[in-house]
Amino acid sequence: MKKNKNKEAFIALVRSGLWADTTAIDSWFMVHGSIQVDWEEVYQLAEEQSIIGVVLAGIEHINVKPPQELLLQWIGEVQMQEQQNKSMNLFIAGLVVWLRKADIYALLVKGQGIAQCYEKPLWRTSGDIDILLDGENYEKAKALLIPLADEVQGEDVGKKHQAIIIKGFDVELHGKMHFGLSRKADKELEAVIEDALKRGGARIWTYNNSDVYLPNADNDVILVFTHFLRHFFIEGVGLRQICDWCRLLWAYKDSLNHGLLEKRIRRMELMSEWKALASLAVDLLGMPVEAMPMYDSRFTVKGEQVLERILKSGNMGHNNDLSYRTKYSGITYKLVALWRRVKDFASFTLIFPVDAPKFFITYIWGKVK
Repeated sequence: MKKNKNKEAFIALVRSGLWADTTAIDSWFMVHGSIQVDWEEVYQLAEEQSIIGVVLAGIEHINVKPPQELLLQWIGEVQMQEQQNKSMNLFIAGLVVWLRKADIYALLVKGQGIAQCYEKPLWRTSGDIDILLDGENYEKAKALLIPLADEVQGEDVGKKHQAIIIKGFDVELHGKMHFGLSRKADKELEAVIEDALKRGGARIWTYNNSDVYLPNADNDVILVFTHFLRHFFIEGVGLRQICDWCRLLWAYKDSLNHGLLEKRIRRMELMSEWKALASLAVDLLGMPVEAMPMYDSRFTVKGEQVLERILKSGNMGHNNDLSYRTKYSGITYKLVALWRRVKDFASFTLIFPVDAPKFFITYIWGKVK
């Protein structure tokens, strides 16, 4: 990561918030002193990466604090997050009841299920509600929920993806969850999803007397990893998704089947990507190395390069210049979009020289066929 004092302080606070480990941030303040922190920039970084709760948790563990006005604003934002999460959790509990009454078996993936792996689940920034179903239950869920929706977006039939808004909550129905950049990865992912949708492939989160089914840890780790890795290559990903992955691995460190995980990652041919992200998690975000499978210290530089890319793009690429989407149309838009994608994948080649070109070809082929 390029030298930037505020980014360094931000990352040290993320470590503190994730693991209650103040070593890095205490050392940083000893060297630089609190007066050199631009707390406004730290707060902006936390917002850009959708982890203001994680960073506030990190601040709780140290004696040095932001200016009072900013700290109160920060606390207020996290309190609103808490209320939003409580409302979303109640909605999910009710949604599960609706689905069960209609004899629809579904899994909640990512989001609020992963939040339960944090020390303070309500401090995780919430997003969409993603529901994973098999083909038959996907159609049944559409038939049940679309009439209840305030807004219905166009369905992606090929990907079996339907986005709707119910009572103000974004709900996404998934009949498939493809990686889309590698056929071998997609083949393995299909097997993981098939296993997850079996009753034995799930774990249960009980909320408000409702049992919410989640993929079991062995399956969830793959689903979470491939999801944020696709976003990393296509549009950008935030530290929130990396933190989710870390906390999931930490929560199930004693029960995770490491042998199965390694076999799956190798069959997907995503070992370089896993090790780069593992290095980021351990070397930069302070994750205990014993909880990170397949950590390899030789990938430290790649981990730094990935983090630099994440900080530059913001959560889900929100910092990227997307003005071309409204500036151009027709064939001009397609050419500009293609050129931007070419430049993106060219930069990824510096990190993953073997995989990035293959991913680009598969991605483009999927767009044109």
